[in-house]
Order: sequence, then C-alpha cells, then structure tokens
Amino acid sequence: MDALPVARLQFATTTSIHFLFVLFTLGLVTMVAVMQTRAAVGGKPELLRMTRYWGRLYVINYALGIVTGIVMEFQFGLTWTGLSTFAGDVFGAPLAIETLVAFFLESTFLGLWIFGFGRMGRWLHLTLIWLVTLTAYASALFIMLANSFLQNPVGSRLEGGTLHLDDFGALFSNPALAASLPHVVSAALVTGGFFVVGVSAYHFLKRTTEVEFFRRSMRIGVVAALIGSIFVVNQGFAQFGRLKVYQPDKLREAAVGAPLGAMITLGFAMFLCALLGTLLLFRNWLTRARFLHYLMVAAIPLPFLASIMGWLVRELGRQPWLIWGKLRTADAVADVPAGQILFSFIAFTLLFAALAVADWVLMARVAKRGPEPVEEPAELPVLSGV
Repeated sequence: MDALPVARLQFATTTSIHFLFVLFTLGLVTMVAVMQTRAAVGGKPELLRMTRYWGRLYVINYALGIVTGIVMEFQFGLTWTGLSTFAGDVFGAPLAIETLVAFFLESTFLGLWIFGFGRMGRWLHLTLIWLVTLTAYASALFIMLANSFLQNPVGSRLEGGTLHLDDFGALFSNPALAASLPHVVSAALVTGGFFVVGVSAYHFLKRTTEVEFFRRSMRIGVVAALIGSIFVVNQGFAQFGRLKVYQPDKLREAAVGAPLGAMITLGFAMFLCALLGTLLLFRNWLTRARFLHYLMVAAIPLPFLASIMGWLVRELGRQPWLIWGKLRTADAVADVPAGQILFSFIAFTLLFAALAVADWVLMARVAKRGPEPVEEPAELPVLSGV
C-alpha cells in the first residue's frame, strides 16, 4: 500500500470538515455582534433575545470546531513531517501566532462574553463580542497566511536544504493571500446568512408565535447573505487574474474543472437567492411567501457545498507541490508504514464525523426549540439548555 494517497485523502477529509466549522463560526459571530450592537444602541429587548439565541448556536459550533482544529495540528506532526523539516521555520510562525495570540484571545473573550450576560454593563459586554469577532478574523487571517505561503512561498530563502524566513512582512503582502482572504471572509458571511434565513424560515413553516423575532432575524440574514454573495462572486473571479501570476497552470488542471464549475454555479445560485430574498423584504413579503420558506430551509447546505468545492480547487490545483515549486507532496509525507497512516486516517475521519454529527444534532435541537420565553431570567449563561 502506498502511503501518499492515503495521507492526501486524510488531509482532504480533515481539512474540508474543519474548514466548514471555521466558515460557519466567522459568519455567525458577525451577525451576533451586529444584533448585540443594535440591541445596545436601540435598547430593544427583542434584539437582545436574538443575540442570546443565535449566540448559543454560535457557541455550540465554536466549541466543537476547536477539537477539529487540534486534530489538524496533530496531523501535521504525524503525517507531514517533511513539511516541518523543510519549512517549519516559515510555515510554523503564522500557525504559532494563530494559536498563541488569536485563538487564545478569542477563547478568553468568548468565555467572558458567555458568562457576562446580565453581569456586565451593556457596553463592556458589547465590546467583548466585537473582540471575539475581531480575534476570530485574526485567527482566519493567520491560517490563510500559512496556506497562502504553501501556494506562493514568498519571504523565504533556501539554505542548507531548508527554507528560512527572510521577510515576515512579505507573508502579509503575498498575492495569494490578497486574492483568497476576501473570498473566504465573504463566503463565511454567506454561510452564516443562509443559516439564519433557513432556521427563521423553518419557524415560519411551523407557524411560530415568535413572528417578530424571526422576521427581524430573517431580514438580517438576507442582507448578510446578499452582501456576502456579491463579494464572494466578485472576489472569486478576481482571483483568476492573480492566479496567472503565481500559479499560471492551476486552472488548466483537469482535476479542478468539476469542482470549479460546481463552485461557480452554486455561487451564482446563492447570489440570485439572496437578491430575490432582499427584494421580497419589501412589505415583508418574504415572511409571508410560504412556498419560499421550504427553499430557504433546503438552501442551508449550499454555502457549505460551495466552500468544499472551492477548497478542492485551491488544494488540488497545487499538486504535485505541497509548497509551490519548492517541496513536492510526495517528499513531505512522513516515513512511516502506510498501515499506520491508514489507521490514523480512519481514526481522524471517525472522530471528525462524530463531531460534525454532534454539532448539527445539537444545533438542530436548539434551533428547533426557538428562543427563550420573554420571562426567562436574562442572567442565564448562553449555553444553558443545550
């Protein structure tokens, strides 16, 4: 048995699933921050209830997504030791900063935000959710910075058979980062927007008594989905020109044709759905168009599917290079028996599948239950009742 295809399949599986957790977290926390800002400025209790409800769903996804991130770190050390040996000085720097600074701060601020409900002043509590949001985006920045180095290894020199970091600033001005980061951020906003719209539509289908609650939620979700879809389509096509500079043959690879076509099709479909939803906000037609509510619920997975397709295009088009022009994937895989890699692949896949199922079961349970009753004590932690 050849270890390389098993290792590549393991990387594709674990990265794709982890990426979905990240996208959803980024998109949903942004809308929670917007809801809480409007609650703090306008003082409407309904917006604060929305913050708690959607915030609870965000926290569930964040908590389970952490575990997938930790497994990803193990994977680099167990399966891709050649990458660490050859480019650990460069590739490891952004990952270390992401873990020690962005992720640590994000978790700290999130913990304070969760247990600060009803115990802190509203402006201090609002500051915390924005700090959570900003550090989440900082975390995404450093992860994309590391991945962009693999796509286009700037700021480094080859000496003694290993890469050494010459210019840390060059990692931030990497054309591969400038091309991809806005696309990923806008994809996150679309993912969060479609989820909020879909869950709100579900409650309208169930003839919810919380009409005002889910009407407001749906409006925010539709607007977020429209803004995100405009940028995700625009930034997607904008990448093509930049790719010719640092990976000129990438889009000519046969392996990327099908996922690229699927991603573009899904991108335009989501844009049209978001545009139609925005037009139907006029006179609240959106909340009364019952036949559309079925489509809104069914559309929740679309951004996730498009994101997996996009990730496949980005990663498959780089082959056979792990670090473009510097290190081949075949030279980076660990020198261990294929059976051991197969064992870790099976173990990681089962773990990720269990986490993904647990994530959606828990979120579906909370989403279906709906918001807390108005008379519920406001000081309860956001995770109560999961």
